[in-house]
Amino acid sequence: MSFIKKFIEQETINRRNLLLASAYGLGGAAALRTLGATPARATTANPTIAWSYRDRTNPYWNYVVSGGEAFVESLGKPKDALVNLINEGSSEKSLADVKALLGKEGSNLALAIDANDAPNCRPVVEAVAAAGAYVSTIWNKTDDLHPWDFGDNYVSHMTWSDEGPAEKTARILFEAMGGKGGVVHLGGIASNNPAIERLNGLKNALKDYPDVQLLDAQPADWDTQKANQIMASFLTRYGDEIKGVHCANDTIAYGVIEALRAEGIEGMPIVSYDGNQQAVELVAKGEILTTVFTNPHWGGGITAALAYYAATGAFKPSAEPKEHREFYGPTILVTPKDAAEFKAKYLDSTPKYDWKDFWGPGNGQIKYK
Repeated sequence: MSFIKKFIEQETINRRNLLLASAYGLGGAAALRTLGATPARATTANPTIAWSYRDRTNPYWNYVVSGGEAFVESLGKPKDALVNLINEGSSEKSLADVKALLGKEGSNLALAIDANDAPNCRPVVEAVAAAGAYVSTIWNKTDDLHPWDFGDNYVSHMTWSDEGPAEKTARILFEAMGGKGGVVHLGGIASNNPAIERLNGLKNALKDYPDVQLLDAQPADWDTQKANQIMASFLTRYGDEIKGVHCANDTIAYGVIEALRAEGIEGMPIVSYDGNQQAVELVAKGEILTTVFTNPHWGGGITAALAYYAATGAFKPSAEPKEHREFYGPTILVTPKDAAEFKAKYLDSTPKYDWKDFWGPGNGQIKYK
């Protein structure tokens, strides 16, 4: 059985376990703290640290949260001191979980969060600010929402400039297709900023390849199983018109590969995004042409660190320049020629980071169109 098929089956089992845990009031798996527990009251010097995210069964988010845990351990705390709020792709649950934790912790909370979709970020930030707590966000927010509009409580927002890297992956894909033929795109949650930017990157590249046709683009919600089903339907509808597949993330690519194998199709050019270990191994083997690494471990740790150190008063967010409050994270394109070196540096062992170097690996202030 391929590791991709195992991944799909394990994802199903893990998701079922998380949903069962949620039904019993748990915030996640066995090692995760529960909202129903009675935590020690945090003080300004020792705020509760929480990470709110979609799903730890996804390798990307597992890397993110592992970064949060590494930061917590750097403080001399056990990694399970990090409160995990798992929203399972629900913006309503994301907001409800945050409000429930604020009800317990009040102002003594340092929150790192991906609000699940852009519109959900504002009510999350407003709830945190109203409680006098501190929040740093990643990926999803609307363009009219800015940390500096909330004094010190909305500490920072980090996203990644995805259009450029996604355009590069598309160009690599089109070249592998010989510059002609049909391509399909499987995206993330339609309202997610990275999903929008990665599709835009594909469309930008298409302008220079008149003989490449975008046959279809559908949201797969960052989900392996949904991607598998969508790719199967694409194959039924378009058949051998499909000459290449543009995937918005690695876990989508796993579902695509399994759908292709089920039809006996080998060697279809595929590109993806995120730089997960399994994807990098597939790049090294030539089964995926390229992926893009966003260093989620660093992103998860530094986002928690920013919220924590603002909450403790170690620095004053409102005194920082705007490029320190809205900034891009790093991206690295991984190709077959450098996949082994990249894997050894970033994935086989975890680099050590200075969690007080908030902006060192960043890529400058966010630019809006």
